[in-house]
Amino acid sequence: MKIQMQVLIALGLGLKRNWHIFSGLILGVIAGILLHKYNLHQHYVMTILTFVGELFIRLIQMVVIPLVISAIIIGITSIGDNKQLSKLGTKMIGYYAIITLAAVAIGAVLALVFKPGLSASQYISEYAASDIQATVAATIEAQRANILNIFLNFIPKNPLEALATGNMVAIIVFAVIFALALAKTGEINRPFVSFFESIFAATMKVTDWIMCFAAPGVFALTAVNVSSFGLDIFSSISKYIGVITIGFLIQLLIVYPIFLRIFSKVPVWMLYAAIAEAMMVAFGTASSSATLPLTIACCEKRGISHKISSFVLPLGATLNMDGTALLQTVAVIFLAQAYNVALTPFLILQICFLAVIASSTCAGIPGAGLITIALILNGMGLSPEQLVVGFGFLLTLDRVTDMLRTLVNVTSDAVVTAAIADNENEINYDLLNNPEEYKEII
Repeated sequence: MKIQMQVLIALGLGLKRNWHIFSGLILGVIAGILLHKYNLHQHYVMTILTFVGELFIRLIQMVVIPLVISAIIIGITSIGDNKQLSKLGTKMIGYYAIITLAAVAIGAVLALVFKPGLSASQYISEYAASDIQATVAATIEAQRANILNIFLNFIPKNPLEALATGNMVAIIVFAVIFALALAKTGEINRPFVSFFESIFAATMKVTDWIMCFAAPGVFALTAVNVSSFGLDIFSSISKYIGVITIGFLIQLLIVYPIFLRIFSKVPVWMLYAAIAEAMMVAFGTASSSATLPLTIACCEKRGISHKISSFVLPLGATLNMDGTALLQTVAVIFLAQAYNVALTPFLILQICFLAVIASSTCAGIPGAGLITIALILNGMGLSPEQLVVGFGFLLTLDRVTDMLRTLVNVTSDAVVTAAIADNENEINYDLLNNPEEYKEII
């Protein structure tokens, strides 16, 4: 219990240091409740709030692609030694795999124990349930071959098209391959690498400017999203929210502290205090990609080297989505229970496996978690359109769960980054353990 209390105390210190963002969150919740209570969804106030929130999201997403590309190229080329690069990459993938598998296992166990979908089954017609059950039973084996296409789509046919469409996984793959090639060319790559170093520095400066708008942006986003749902929905599927929340708390307060204790000597409570701004902005924006510049800034200005953070965090913001994997596992089991689909051990394992893949293909933007659930459902021979009633429940609560899962995703990225930095002696503990010396981020 000692570690958990230290984590909560650290978060409290972070909130104190960033009271303006926390105030934006609280005031946004209050404003959202009032807007919903007085049925002001179409009021001009909502139009203004929506504009302010979308403006904040667009401003910060504007810098994501140049930041990701420049950070990956700088990070990989700065490592230089191929053996060290292979070592860091293997360790990063291994650490992310451990955390994601733990999240999926936690989500599956909680969903199977508490059975959140049973409370929603009363809204599903017997005909629809029977149709879904028959479809799953008949097509689950035939759909397995689609998994190979997922991996094939990781490779961009046209890198410029991937840039234009914002296909982050394809962009990441191309950037990594290109950076590896630059690392192999030797000193001749210096002018090109210097170009990306300039892009990275300018992007971080733009991020500093954008973060001045964080408090009103978070307020507007929170108010709009809270106003879009009522309290009645919680009474019918409260178990679903409860399971998701418990799963995320287990990740934050148990899995991550244990992980850091086993694989590093980083004090988890100080790490949480160091990245408190990023955690709060992640919660308010529900976008790990939008939070990435702030996550990098928090890590680098609080003791973690640029060499590690620029390599691990951009990859993590796109490929490491353990909060999303947990959410998707619970959501699909929720749907299966609502439609009385038999959850055999094989089907449960298949759901967990596809959740890991689907989460890694999930864009770091609001709502993406439910979009890629279609991939898991496809593995069961289903589509969201066939589960319109059950999927409607998930969509109604999507923004609430989105905010929670993004906070977990961003925190896990920082946890893995800190562990690798500790392993490689690339962390300044004098700075990390002394909040009074922290440079201001926001």
